[in-house]
Amino acid sequence: MPPSAGGTEDSKTLVRKVLREVLVGREDPEGFFAVCVSALGHQETRAQFLSIIQPLSTANISLHSVLTSIYREYFSKTEDDDLEVALALSLLEVKDNEISTSSQESQLHQPHAGKNQRSSTQLMSASQSLRCNNTQLADKVGPRETTNLPQTGAWVKPLEPKTTSEIKQAANTALSASKPPGSFPKHKLVGEGDQILHKGDLNQSEKPKCSKNRRQRRKGACQHVVGLPVSPSAPPPVLLWFRRDLRLCDNPALNGSLEVGAPVIPVFIWSPEEEEGSGITVAVGGACKYWLHQALSCFSSSLERIGSHLVFLKAKREGDKVGSSLQSLKELVKETGARTVLANALYEPWLKERDDHVASALQKDGVEFRMFHSYCLRDPYSVSTEGVGLRGIGSVSHFMSCCKQNPGSALGVPLDPPGSLPTPVHWPKGVPLNELDLARMPHRKDGTTIDWAANIRASWDFSEEGAHSRLEAFLHDGVYRYEKESGRADAPNTSCLSPYLHFGQLSPRWLLWDAKGARCRPPKFQRKLAWRDLAYWQLTLFPDLPWESLRPPYKALRWSSDRGHLKAWQRGRTGYPLVDAAMRQLWLTGWMNNYMRHVVASFLIAYLYLPWQEGYRWFQDTLVDADVAIDAMMWQNGGMCGLDHWNFVMHPVDAAMTCDPKGTYVRKWCPELADLPDELIHKPWKCPASMLRRAGVVFGQTYPERIVTDLEERRNHSLQDVALVRRQFGQYVDKRSGCDLVPLPPRLVSEALGLSHRDGGAVREGKQFLLPVITRMEFKHQLEDPDGDAASNPYNAVLKGYVSRKRDETIAFLNERDFTASVMYEGAQRRERLESDYRRMEGLPRPPAPRGRARRTPTAKDRFSIVPGGAVTSLS
Repeated sequence: MPPSAGGTEDSKTLVRKVLREVLVGREDPEGFFAVCVSALGHQETRAQFLSIIQPLSTANISLHSVLTSIYREYFSKTEDDDLEVALALSLLEVKDNEISTSSQESQLHQPHAGKNQRSSTQLMSASQSLRCNNTQLADKVGPRETTNLPQTGAWVKPLEPKTTSEIKQAANTALSASKPPGSFPKHKLVGEGDQILHKGDLNQSEKPKCSKNRRQRRKGACQHVVGLPVSPSAPPPVLLWFRRDLRLCDNPALNGSLEVGAPVIPVFIWSPEEEEGSGITVAVGGACKYWLHQALSCFSSSLERIGSHLVFLKAKREGDKVGSSLQSLKELVKETGARTVLANALYEPWLKERDDHVASALQKDGVEFRMFHSYCLRDPYSVSTEGVGLRGIGSVSHFMSCCKQNPGSALGVPLDPPGSLPTPVHWPKGVPLNELDLARMPHRKDGTTIDWAANIRASWDFSEEGAHSRLEAFLHDGVYRYEKESGRADAPNTSCLSPYLHFGQLSPRWLLWDAKGARCRPPKFQRKLAWRDLAYWQLTLFPDLPWESLRPPYKALRWSSDRGHLKAWQRGRTGYPLVDAAMRQLWLTGWMNNYMRHVVASFLIAYLYLPWQEGYRWFQDTLVDADVAIDAMMWQNGGMCGLDHWNFVMHPVDAAMTCDPKGTYVRKWCPELADLPDELIHKPWKCPASMLRRAGVVFGQTYPERIVTDLEERRNHSLQDVALVRRQFGQYVDKRSGCDLVPLPPRLVSEALGLSHRDGGAVREGKQFLLPVITRMEFKHQLEDPDGDAASNPYNAVLKGYVSRKRDETIAFLNERDFTASVMYEGAQRRERLESDYRRMEGLPRPPAPRGRARRTPTAKDRFSIVPGGAVTSLS
C-alpha cells in the first residue's frame, strides 16, 4: 500500500494480510473487497483500492481483473446510494468493535478458553464481522436490486435501504441481536468421580476456574468464520456426516468443512443394523441409545447457536435389505447438489468396511469423501510391532512401546470451536429426532409409560458443556487422588468422562492436553487413554473379539447355564452386598467405576461359572459408556481367554474391605442394610439374629439369601476347569514356558515376516502361526501340579484383602490420610502377628523387625510379560 493510503497501521496490516490470503486461495476476492471497505472506510477504499491492487496487474492478471470489476460494479451507484451504504457500514463498524470487545470479555469466562481462543476472537477481522452483520442487516431491510453489492458466499441480499433512518434502524436492530458466535454458556457443574450428583446439587458459581497456561491450540481453520446465509450462486454445499463426534471443540471434520469455503449441511444418519455389524456385538444397547438421543438433542442446540442445525435421517430399507447410510447420502447429494462429504473416522472393523464402501461408491459418482482421524489418539490401523516384537502383546506397556517405536503422524494441538457455519439456501428435509426411536420407553397395559431412564437423566448432563464441566471439576480436585484411590467405591475419585469420550462430546486429544496442562503428575490417568487405544487395536486385529474367545482351549470351558444366577447378578440380588450395590448402581445410573466392574466380572466368571459373553452383553445394554472394543477386551481378559490375563480374582467380601471399608457405598445402593454395623455390613449372614431384627433385615424378604455360599470351593472348581481344557488342547500350550498359544491374525503375521498383506496371505497357506501370550503364573503351575487345588497353589490370584475388621487408632489415622499405606500397614501387622504366634507355639525366639516393603500376595516375575521382542512360533 502506498504511503498516502488512508487508514490506521492496523487497517493497513489487515488489508495486506487478507490480500495474501487471496493470493494463496484462502479468501475470495469479494471478501477481500469487503475487508477494504470495512477497514479503510468507504471513501478511502474508493480512492486507494486501485493502487492497492496495482501490483497484481503483473503478478496475477486474472485476479487483478476480477478485483477491478468488483470495484467498478460497487462504485457504479449514484452518490446518494454511496452515502447510504457508507453510513450503514460506518454504523456497523462502530457496533462491531463493541461486540468484539464484549466477545473477548465473555470468552474469558469460558471453562475451556485459553490464550489462543482470546486471540482468535481478536483476529475475527472486520471481514468476518462485516459479512455476518451485512447478512443480518440485509435480512432486516430486504432486497431491492441484485447488483448493488458483490455477490459473495456471505451476502445473500444487497444492502440498500431507502432512507438514512431505515439504515440506522436496520443496523441497530441487527447489531443488537448479534451475539459472540460459538461461545459456550456458563457450565453447570454436574458432578465428579464415582459419586453421581444430580444436576442441581452444585452451584454454578462454585465451578473451578481454568488454569492460565492450559492449552496452546492451533489457530487457522477454526478461525475461518464464514457468514451465515449464502447466495444461490455459492459453491455446492458440503455434507458433514456426524456419527460419534458430537462436539464443536476439536472436531477436525467440522473445521475441515470450513476450509472448503462452501455452505455446510450437518447430518446424522441412524442405521442400527450397520452399527451392529455381522456378529453378536450388541454395539448400542438401551442405555447407550438413550444417551445418544440426549447428546444429539444437545448437539443440535449447539449448532443452532452458531447459526446452523442438525438434519436427522433414518436409513431407509430397500425390501429385505438393512437400512443403508450410503443410500441416504446419495439421496442427500441428489437433493442438495453437494460434491463433498466429510466425516470423522470410526475404527470398528464393520464400520470401517461400511465407510470404505461409501467412499468408493460416492467417488464413482464424482463426490469426494474425506475422512479425518479423531476418535482415538492413535489410529489403530497404523500401529505396528516393528522393532518391538510380538512377545508381551496384549499389555498396555507393549502397546505403548509399539507406538513409541513406530510413531505415526503428529498428535497436533486441539482445535477451537468455530464461530459460525455457512448455511445453504435450501435445507434438505429430515425427520424429527424422536422418529429415530433411540429413547423409546415401554408402556404398561394401562397405557402409562415406564420411564426406566429417569435416574440416568437425573444423574448426567448429556451436553458438551457437561463434559467440560466434569473434566474441569476432576482436574481441579479428583485427579490428585486418582493414582492411589481410584479403586475406592465410597469416594468420587474418578472422572466419569467415559460416556463423553465414547460419543465424542470430548475428544481424547483435548482431554490429554488438559490433563498435561493441569500438571497431572499421576501417569495412571493418562495411561487410561492408552488402554482405550489398545482396545481398538485389538478389535481391528480380532474382529470377533466381542463374541469368541481368543485362546482356543478356553472355548471348551464348562460354563453354568443357571439363568436364575444370571438374573440375580443382573438385578443386584446375589446376597453379596458389594456385588449387589454395584449392579444396582449400574441399573439406575448406567455407570460404575472400573474397580467395581472388575469385582462384578470376577463374581460372574469365577464364582458363578457363567460365561463372560453374558456379562459383556449385559454391560453393553446397561452402560451409558458401552464401548464394544473396551468391554470386549476387558471381559475376555476377565474370562481368562483374552490376550492378557487379570492377575487377580476379586473376592466379593475381601474386595469390599478394600474399596468400601466403612460400608458407605453399600448403604447408598442397598439401603435395606443401612443399619448394620461397619464390621458386618459386607457379610450380613454373620450377624446375630437380634442384630438383624433391629436392622430390619430378613433374608429372602428384605434382602436376598446368598445364591452361592462356599466361595473358596467354587473358586477351586473354576481353577480346575482351566487346567482341564489346557490339558485337552495341549497343542495350544507352550511346553517350555507354560504359556498359552494364540493364532496370529493375518496383519501381525505379515508384520512379523516383513511381508505385505498380499504376500503374507500366500505364505500362510497350509500353516498356522501361534504366539505365546501372557499367562497367569497359577495356570503355569498347574502343569507341574495338575492335582493341586487353589489353596495349595503358591500363585493363587485371589485378592487377599482384609481378614480382621478390628481397627486401632494408628490404622484409623492412616486410613484417613493414605489409603495405600493403611492397606500395607495392616497386612504387615497381620503377618507379623501370625508369625509371632507360630514362633511362640514352637518355643522359638521373637524374630527381628521385618525390613523392606511388605507384599500382600506372593508374586513371581512373568518373563513373557516383559520380553520386548521375539519371533513367532509356527506350527504345521
